Amino acid sequence: MGHPNAGKSSIVATLTENDRIDIDQRAGTTTRSDHYPVIIDGQPIIEFIDTPGFQNPSAILEWFQQHLNEPDLPRAFVAAHRTDALFSHDCALLKPVADGAGIILVIDGSKRIKEKDRTEMELLRLTGRPRMAVLNNLSTHQKYNQDWQDALNKAFNSVREFNAHRATYAERISLLNALKSIDQRWEPQLNTTIEAFERDWERRIHHTVMTILSLLKQALTLRVTHVVRVTELRSDRERQAIQTRLQQRFQDELRQLELEAHKQIRVHFKHHVWHAAPDSILQKDLFSNEVGRALGLNRTQRMLIGAAAGVTAGVGIDVSLVGASLGLGMMIGATAGGVIGALGGAALAKIDIQRTLGVERFSLGPVTNPHFPFILLDRSVLYCARAMNWSHGRKAANELAPDRVPDKAIKKQHGFAEELTTEQQRLLMRFFTDVRRGKDSQYEDSCRTIIADMLRDLSDNRIDSRTNL
Repeated sequence: MGHPNAGKSSIVATLTENDRIDIDQRAGTTTRSDHYPVIIDGQPIIEFIDTPGFQNPSAILEWFQQHLNEPDLPRAFVAAHRTDALFSHDCALLKPVADGAGIILVIDGSKRIKEKDRTEMELLRLTGRPRMAVLNNLSTHQKYNQDWQDALNKAFNSVREFNAHRATYAERISLLNALKSIDQRWEPQLNTTIEAFERDWERRIHHTVMTILSLLKQALTLRVTHVVRVTELRSDRERQAIQTRLQQRFQDELRQLELEAHKQIRVHFKHHVWHAAPDSILQKDLFSNEVGRALGLNRTQRMLIGAAAGVTAGVGIDVSLVGASLGLGMMIGATAGGVIGALGGAALAKIDIQRTLGVERFSLGPVTNPHFPFILLDRSVLYCARAMNWSHGRKAANELAPDRVPDKAIKKQHGFAEELTTEQQRLLMRFFTDVRRGKDSQYEDSCRTIIADMLRDLSDNRIDSRTNL
């Protein structure tokens, strides 16, 4: 409940993870009471009812005060006025309360308390129902917050601050936990509800990890080919043009794999409406300099990981020569790998050209640059950070209004992979190397755990994810 444009619909959209709820910054968008159940595993576990607000609060309060002897004022009022056209909207609003629903009063804390507000607070107190007040302050104005806190504490079992446009998963769970305090009798049902949310969230994390691993496997084994008759090749310039087109196709297919993975991540976290700032790193091209500089490993880490990747390749040369190279392959491999890792902008993959039976086969792939999978992983985790903590009620937010609460400033200009331990980075690198070679990797379980822990840290706010991504 609450005044028009106080943010009721935004809070319902956020708590139910339903970004298709009709939300508008114009007052009066909600014109009827709408029911929004939260369904997990086919079972409704909690239902929120979005109301249009009182039409005649003073008249209802007066009636309540005149009938204080009634054991159940909401039910008595609805029974007495259900056929009265003057109170049709108010009866529709009070019907769920009459049937036993608890009350969440939504307040825009940036506005001054008015007499109508005090009337509604007293009216809701007299209902006798479990009730919580939520200060949904969507602006930077805080001067009235204390006044609201003092007034609401006199009439409500619990008062919470909650920004529906910026609430993270952890903050949503915290608000649901706070609902337990408004009536002890609700605690068992709400515990069951919260446990269902948490199980469902863990399942989403699992599905998201599998999506990311699938993306990495597909990207690291991607190979594109182009076959042309030798008689159709008239010059080296034509060969170069074919290689250029093949490189473009290779990159395009990698971009498409990433787009498909991101689409799946949105589905995992129930997003349909999606906004990203034009300067977001997620809006930059996967192969842009900005992405290469901001994500993945730092220069020192790239040199170490690149050197390790080169050593692995060198060992392969030694084996193929049955030791005759006396370690020369290992030394050359380590040196070349280190240079590739340090530069970061080295070739993405190698082109192989074979001539057989009058045709030339141009092949590109798989990815050989050891830094690229770390960039791809970082972009995926960054996308998850947005999907997991992007409020479903946020589409009503006016991002351009100067008094709106801004996102937190970016505290770091590097990716998540850089924060991993050296051992974790090495495990990931070994997994990437195995995948590139088409091997079943013994490191896959370790990598799955690393990625899952990163996502859990994001959802529990152990990593700050509310940045201008």
